Amino acid sequence: MADYFTHFSCLLDVGSPDQAARALAMFQELRAADQHVDDPEVAGFDLGRQDAPEGSTLWIHDDEHGDVEAVIRFVLRLAEELHLTSLWGFQYALTCSRPRLDAFGGGAHVIDLGARKSVGSTSTQEWLAAALNGEDADA
Repeated sequence: MADYFTHFSCLLDVGSPDQAARALAMFQELRAADQHVDDPEVAGFDLGRQDAPEGSTLWIHDDEHGDVEAVIRFVLRLAEELHLTSLWGFQYALTCSRPRLDAFGGGAHVIDLGARKSVGSTSTQEWLAAALNGEDADA
């Protein structure tokens, strides 16, 4: 039997150590609340401080489940709560414990934190299919 994984590791600078502390506190509150619901909000990733207690950069990385959509929802929520305004993005990898067709790939997402919306995404599977079909793979 094959096991499928989604891996990612990215940084998000929230502007100040106080903002980073607020983000971590929000994450812990949501994680605690998730223990009592069927559809958890912050499952599939973990959050920590990248640059010691005085830093403003958060490290977001997959846990054993790796949920890209949960990361996007949480970052959009942080953007609202902390009034973040820049562009931010991350990439992810899809892997498998055994060689399987269509089991490997990845993608990336770009989010406009100020507008609180995704502005673009791509997947290697979609890109490859378009390129093999003679479509403009750069579009």
